[in-house]
Amino acid sequence: MTSTSKAQLAALPQKEILVYWVLSFGSHLYSFYELHRFSKEHESRLEREFQLEQGLLKRFKRDPTDFEWSFWSEWAKKSLLWTLIGHGVISRLTAIFFPKFRVPCLLIYGVVAAYSVLGVKGVSVLLVHLSLSFSVAQLRRPALSWTCSLLLLSTLHIQRLQEIQRGWYKTEEEYYLLLFSVAVCGLRFISFSLEHCWCPLELGRVEQLFWMLSYSFYHPLFYNGPIITYRDYIQQMRRPAEESDTDKAVFSYLLLRAGRIFLWWLIAEYMIHVMYMHSIQTNETYLEILPPWALGGLALALVQFFYVKYLVLFGLPSVLATLDKLVPPKLPRCVSIMYSFTGMWRHFDEGLYRWLIRYIYVPLGGSRHGLLYKMLSTGLAFGFVCLWHGGHDYLQYWALMNWTGVLVENGLKTLFASTFIHPIISVSSPLKMEMLWAASLDGSID
Repeated sequence: MTSTSKAQLAALPQKEILVYWVLSFGSHLYSFYELHRFSKEHESRLEREFQLEQGLLKRFKRDPTDFEWSFWSEWAKKSLLWTLIGHGVISRLTAIFFPKFRVPCLLIYGVVAAYSVLGVKGVSVLLVHLSLSFSVAQLRRPALSWTCSLLLLSTLHIQRLQEIQRGWYKTEEEYYLLLFSVAVCGLRFISFSLEHCWCPLELGRVEQLFWMLSYSFYHPLFYNGPIITYRDYIQQMRRPAEESDTDKAVFSYLLLRAGRIFLWWLIAEYMIHVMYMHSIQTNETYLEILPPWALGGLALALVQFFYVKYLVLFGLPSVLATLDKLVPPKLPRCVSIMYSFTGMWRHFDEGLYRWLIRYIYVPLGGSRHGLLYKMLSTGLAFGFVCLWHGGHDYLQYWALMNWTGVLVENGLKTLFASTFIHPIISVSSPLKMEMLWAASLDGSID
């Protein structure tokens, strides 16, 4: 259905495509300009209410109210940027001089780097979670592994434990770094546990524990991702060493990718210097008095900033993972060219998407056992994402709307697919028809 219907569609004329691009790009720029004007007109009031910071340049203010961007920017300045660079240096030196000891060296470096910011108590929490997950995984019962993992993740929301862990640190930011680290490592513990339950490697217990530690404390992906499954990590890290890249090739790659990441960072900083969209969106009064074009600009600016932010947050870790011969998930696709819930989930955070497909959607049946199983599998995948992010009321509404949107889109796709497939039945083999139906029903899986 897919190839046949696409082949029958005539391509749009180049001039028409150019007109659409000009109109789209022009409307973006004009709406951003209107939002910029509104921001500057109300700058003094926003500064009093939201404490706008001094910008990178004089006479410019900076909107600091996006917690995630401010949080990771501060930690990058303090230590994370330098520890990531340190990982790259250690990885390159060991790959050249001690290739057999590269993985153990990276494991030791990852534990030391985690200790430098989380402290002994923070690393101990991670090791306790890891030990429990590893022990339960030895029973090779997926249901037990899931129960253990969900109970461990639920400890993040126990108020008494939160108070104790906050007391370990001088600042709230240090506690949040532990919180994020435990949450992201929780996905890795689930990945290891289920892979071991389904298809355990022929390794001794000590070697299994070594690879789980290496996977969990791999520094570039440790705090924030992107997510790589245990199966992919161990297969790629255990591949026979190929001929080392030339220093010139590595330098060119690093220079090019670092330049792109720096450009994305500049774009993100420019946006929060000239458009105070995060401060504006938190005040209902401003939303009511925004002119229509500025209101559209606000919506566009928020989603575009979110996109550029994750290009930076995932960009540098992906570069380092690539240098280690891993294949990280693709970076997020621009939100302005995505038009569906399914496309957003599939292409924005590809690592999390593939994790959900492999460990929740497919094991629960997906679309291969009828509509009811598909709805249940999709709903539980969104439910887990909601729980993993904190389970707050607004996250429940967000998950419910996304679940509804994906179901409606897949339902319409199935309806239109059946309309297109029916006339081709007489000229298609039964096997080909079965493949077409599977593709049309399974809208959430590649």
